Amino acid sequence: MTTMAQDRTWPAPVVYPDNAEFWAGTAAGQLLVRHCEDCGKPHWYPRTQCPFCMSDRTAFKPAAGKGAIYSFTVCRRVGPVPYAMAYVRLDEGVTMMTNIVDCDLDALAIGQRVELVFKAAEGGAMLPMFRPAG
Repeated sequence: MTTMAQDRTWPAPVVYPDNAEFWAGTAAGQLLVRHCEDCGKPHWYPRTQCPFCMSDRTAFKPAAGKGAIYSFTVCRRVGPVPYAMAYVRLDEGVTMMTNIVDCDLDALAIGQRVELVFKAAEGGAMLPMFRPAG
């Protein structure tokens, strides 16, 4: 049986001083990825210290919002609405855990191209997620 990923309710994110710029970006419809200003490497999740060279000189840069599914699972028994959790490798080189939405859950595949979409959380914060690229 084919199941369509449906919208569900999403809890609001916790905003801290070190991630406030990230959430401001999502509110403006932009996915931001931290980059190290010393070694030049991007990293995910958006932490202030570079995990590669330990520099604290990092800055957010916009991501294109394109990538491919690295791994995924479809959760069917955890509630009334089945959903897909995935690792998506962005074209910028980082891999982020996210949800795949607005799709046929049975048609998802590793390596499938995806594109960024935003879904509203409780309280109105915008959460970055992905759907199959069209």
